[in-house]
Amino acid sequence: MVNLKANPYYLSDEDIKWVEDTIAGMSDEEKVGQLFFQLTSSLEESHLKELMEKYHLGGCRYNPAPAKAVQQQNRILQSYAKVPVFIACNTEAGGDGACLGGTPIGSGVKIGATDNDDYAFALGKMSNEEAAAIGCNMAFAPVCDILYNWQNTEVVTRSFGNDPDRVARMSAAYLKGAHTIPGFACAAKHFPGNGQDFRDAHISNNVNYFSVEEWDATYGKVYRTLIENGLDAIMGGHIFLPSYAREINPDLKDDEMMPATLSHEIMTGLLRDRLGFNGMVVTDASHMVGMTDRMKRSQMLPAAINAGCDMFLFFNDPEEDFTTMLKAYQDGTIGEERMTEALTRILGLKAHMGLHKKSREELVPAPEAVDQVLGRPEYFAMQKAISNDCITLVKYKDEGVLPITPQRYKRIMIVHLKEAEGPMTALMKSMGMASGSAAEDLKKRLCDKGFDAFIYESPLDKMKKQIAAGEKPSLNLYFAGKNAIADFLKDMDLVITLCDVSSGRPSFGLSKGGGEIPWYVFELPVLVIGCGQPTMLADIPQARTYINTYDAKASTLDALVEKLTTGPEAFTGIDPIDSFCGLFDARL
Repeated sequence: MVNLKANPYYLSDEDIKWVEDTIAGMSDEEKVGQLFFQLTSSLEESHLKELMEKYHLGGCRYNPAPAKAVQQQNRILQSYAKVPVFIACNTEAGGDGACLGGTPIGSGVKIGATDNDDYAFALGKMSNEEAAAIGCNMAFAPVCDILYNWQNTEVVTRSFGNDPDRVARMSAAYLKGAHTIPGFACAAKHFPGNGQDFRDAHISNNVNYFSVEEWDATYGKVYRTLIENGLDAIMGGHIFLPSYAREINPDLKDDEMMPATLSHEIMTGLLRDRLGFNGMVVTDASHMVGMTDRMKRSQMLPAAINAGCDMFLFFNDPEEDFTTMLKAYQDGTIGEERMTEALTRILGLKAHMGLHKKSREELVPAPEAVDQVLGRPEYFAMQKAISNDCITLVKYKDEGVLPITPQRYKRIMIVHLKEAEGPMTALMKSMGMASGSAAEDLKKRLCDKGFDAFIYESPLDKMKKQIAAGEKPSLNLYFAGKNAIADFLKDMDLVITLCDVSSGRPSFGLSKGGGEIPWYVFELPVLVIGCGQPTMLADIPQARTYINTYDAKASTLDALVEKLTTGPEAFTGIDPIDSFCGLFDARL
């Protein structure tokens, strides 16, 4: 059923014997435990010990923590594991996806904008060198989704873009970079492909609407490329693919349609039988509504395994979920053949990674590896190079506005736009954990270049100050906020609208004729800059000059200011996603 001598395992007879003997020697509880990846909720040894000795976990992922704390956690996990455990991290954009203090290299869209496969290779190599130094052995990466819908907030910054060829090349380059690290594996995500639906599978359904032919030429091409390049594992997404499900099972009724992680047609019929993928499959997180809204959880756990997934990502309640899966195995809901197949892939991958040949002490590097590997100068040099090459001059209608110099535009007003504040952002701010201000960072750099830069204060911000001071807010700031154009323009020579939006749409607050919305693009020069999600032209189509930087890291802002003061020829990035969002008026 599973060819352990073929791609991606390439096991010797001795290795295969270890897989078979280990499975044969397992109790029912140990077999079921291998099916689970769990998100650790504590670094305490007692908690980690229970996960390994009571639930016999096949894999673990964890929340961000300092590097040395994560490394110690991983050492504890492996010390109590009867079978070496997968320890995964989200190194999609850098080593900071493995631990606090890891190096942020560059997001998928940022690297896509460079059109340089070498940077994708470096991302896979450098990110996971840092991950391996703290004892991780698997990346939930690369993100090989294709962005076709600008309103899709799940992968808009995580994907390498909207070109299947580029996504295939860069995903394969990431994989090759990660594979330079001995014993390190990748689980590409999210099969069968995100990027079409505007909805987020964390909170709703998600559908891939492509026909069979369209899917084969796009997402199928990406996955075939990765499989040919030795992809170790795939993360199944909670994504419907109706066309292929019906192609494989013409009798399938609408009510029987399932997201991929619960669909035998997609996970087995398409992925295994048609694409020939022989590696291991893990579900995406099982708390996402895209999976939980189809059936009871007690049905969902075994259904995912029977659909063709080999591992199940995250307990809800450990005791409840473990008992559910154990019962499903013991009563035959999960058959012996399917259990053996899943275990063979799981243990086969562990053998391919060489985990079975290492002592428990060797599975996690020595403590000094943290200081020797994390934050190497070459990692920050790579971040700087990507930041320089990615910045994209998407729209340039006001030709001649660049370069900006203090002689031409001494007084620069920076308008700082963000998305509407969600509950997590509010919580972090209340705890003093809010990140720094991109506007303040940009202002400092401009002032250092000789500009008189200042940050615009909106009517809403002024009213908040009045409330904080115990004063009654003046609603006239909102309702009578308009003034003569000449009065508005007298204090500035140029405006930078800095769209610092990490997800979703920009929020313009209560501004009514003030400065937040750049209604004044024909009154004076305005540069609109997206330093987060690169789709701001959908909300500010009137922008005459629009630039995407993809983030607001120090190296990125350094490169931005250098390019602004040099001229349009300094911008070398390409647009990887159609930043005009398919809107004709955004091009006017």
